[in-house]
Amino acid sequence: MATVEFQTRLMSLQANLLNFAYMLTSNRDDAHDLVQDTTLKALDNADKYVENTNFKGWVFTIMRNIFINNYRRVMRNATVVDQTEDLYHLNLSQDSGIDSPEESYSVQEITAAINEFPEKYRIPFSMHVAGYKYNEIADETGLPLGTVKSRIFFARQQLQTRFADYR
Repeated sequence: MATVEFQTRLMSLQANLLNFAYMLTSNRDDAHDLVQDTTLKALDNADKYVENTNFKGWVFTIMRNIFINNYRRVMRNATVVDQTEDLYHLNLSQDSGIDSPEESYSVQEITAAINEFPEKYRIPFSMHVAGYKYNEIADETGLPLGTVKSRIFFARQQLQTRFADYR
């Protein structure tokens, strides 16, 4: 395909590319950037296009691959590696952002609240917090699986209600 014909076909797809890019990114500026990157990549690789293949599909595949690569790059860069000697940052509470002690509940307060639950809620909830799976709790307590799940849910709701002023 001649260079002029290739460019003409590519430019005729710009509106379709923009729609697809907006669908992928959900952001107008990012969509325009993706269309621009796709157009440049297609122009750079025009010699790799094989005649009698779906041109539109070829260009859209380029766009999709650019989007996926950019997404993966962002996710890789967002990963934080704790290189402190004692893994200090990993051991911090993820919600806290280093809160002061008076802004958080103590373990004793939460444990006391759990211990105040009726036994039918306390046992399944404590087992769940300890790491047991729902089916293991059901087998251990002799309760149906749905009952175990609902009791854990209700226990969690009671804790959230009691400690609602935490945030």
